[in-house]
Amino acid sequence: MSSLGFVGGCGGVMTSRKVQTTRRSRVVRSVIEAKPVETVQYKIPEDESAFRSRPAKVLPDGVSLTDVVRTMPKEVFEIDERKSWLHVFVTAVAVPLSLVAIHFSPWYLLPVAWFLAGTAATGIFVIGHDAGHNSFSKNQKLNDIVGNVSLSMLIYPFEPWRIQHNIHHRNTNMLRNRDDPEGFVADNAWQPLQKSMFRGVSRPKTVAKVLKLIWTTLWYQLSILHWVNYHFNPKKFTEKQLPKVKVSWLCCAIFAGIAFPTLFALGGPWAFVKFWLMPWLGYHFWMSAFTLIHHTAPHIQFTDKSEWNAAKAQLSGTVHCDFPRWIEILCHDINVHIPHHVSTKIPSYNLKAAHESIQKNWGQYINETSFSLKLCDEIVSNCQVYDDGEYVTYDEAERRVATQLSAN
Repeated sequence: MSSLGFVGGCGGVMTSRKVQTTRRSRVVRSVIEAKPVETVQYKIPEDESAFRSRPAKVLPDGVSLTDVVRTMPKEVFEIDERKSWLHVFVTAVAVPLSLVAIHFSPWYLLPVAWFLAGTAATGIFVIGHDAGHNSFSKNQKLNDIVGNVSLSMLIYPFEPWRIQHNIHHRNTNMLRNRDDPEGFVADNAWQPLQKSMFRGVSRPKTVAKVLKLIWTTLWYQLSILHWVNYHFNPKKFTEKQLPKVKVSWLCCAIFAGIAFPTLFALGGPWAFVKFWLMPWLGYHFWMSAFTLIHHTAPHIQFTDKSEWNAAKAQLSGTVHCDFPRWIEILCHDINVHIPHHVSTKIPSYNLKAAHESIQKNWGQYINETSFSLKLCDEIVSNCQVYDDGEYVTYDEAERRVATQLSAN
C-alpha cells in the first residue's frame, strides 16, 4: 500500500469513528433527555410492590456501558487513600467493640450482639472488595496485601474470590443452561434455579417441596454454599492463577491456625462459637441478603449469552437498596450497587455520588427499593424458579413440567 493510500485509509477510519461517536452521542443525549412514553407492565402492581422504582422503559440497544460511564462526574472514579484508610479505621473500631458487646452481653442479648458483630465484619469484606477491584489504593501490591489480610479474617481467600467475582461482573445476569457446553462461563454469583432441574427427576413434587423449604427458610445463609464451591477448588483456576490463589489459601490457614486455637485455649469450643462462628454467620447473612436483593426481583431478567446485553444487565438488571444508615456506614455503602456494576473502578466511598448521577441521567431505567421484610418476602415468595423469561413458584414449575410430560 502506498503512503498516500495509507493516509487516505486512516482518514477514512477517523471519519468513520467521528460519525460513529456523533451518532452514539445523539443516541445517549436522546435517551437522557427523553421523557417516558410508555410504562412497562409488571406482574406485581406498583402499589403492591416493595420496589419504589422499576425501569419504566427498556434501555435502547445502542447504549453501552461506556456511554453510561461518560455521563458520570470524573470525581467518582478518583481514589483517595485517606478515605480508604478511614474505612479501615471505622471497621477496626467497630469489630472490637462488637466483640466486647458479645463478651458482656447476657445470653438473651447475644443474638443482638452477634448481629452487630456480623454487620461490622461485613465491613472487613468491603475493604477487601475495594482492594480486589484496585480501588482501595493506586498501589497494586498494597491492594493485594490489604485484600489478603482482610478477607483471611473471614476465611475468604482473596485471590480466588477476586477471580470468581470478576467473572460475575463480566457476565452479570447471564443465564447458564443445562445444555451449555463444558467450559461455558455465565454469571457465577447468582443463578436462578430453572425448570430444567426437574428433568429426569423421579419425584418432582418431593423435590419441589424440599427446594421450597430450603429457599424460604435458609436463603440468608446460601452464600456459604457459594463460598465452599467456588473458592477452594484448584480445578476452577488456571496454572497461571494458582500461585496467587495458594498465597490466599495460606493467609487463611495462618489466620485460622492462630485465631482458632487461641479461642479454644481461652474459652474452649464455646469461645470459638461465641466470638467467631456466630459473627461469621452474621456476615454471611449480609452476603446472602446483599446478593439476593441486588440481583433478584420478579421483573429482573436473566438472558442467554446470545441475547445478553452488558448495559441492560448492569444498569437495569441490578438493584439499589437503601438500608438504615448505621448499617450502610458499617458496610461502607456496599448496598449502593448499580454504579458498582456500571464501573468497578468506583471506590466504595464514592458510590453514593455516582448513584446520584445515575438517578439524574438514567433514572427511568433503574431499580430502587428499601430493605424490609416485605421486600424479602416478595423476592422469596415469587422468585423461586426461572422459566421462559419469568419467575414462577416451585409448585408452578412442577406443574408445568408435569403438563409437558403428559403432552409427550
